[in-house]
Amino acid sequence: MIEKLIALRGNRSQEEVAKALGISVSALSMYEQGNRIPRDEIKIRMADYYGISIESLFLILMPTKREEEVSS
Repeated sequence: MIEKLIALRGNRSQEEVAKALGISVSALSMYEQGNRIPRDEIKIRMADYYGISIESLFLILMPTKREEEVSS
């Protein structure tokens, strides 16, 4: 998630993104550093802001047992 948040922000400043999300710069910084997990309402705002699904932003999808068998 950490790399994803930083990559999505791109060349926008933390100040710009934090203001758009209605959160503090320090909160955004903590999310990007992995020191804090955003509340669900903030997750929704972030996904909307970046134009992606909440799942793709915050879930780490593990391969299923079947996918592991196929790749072996």
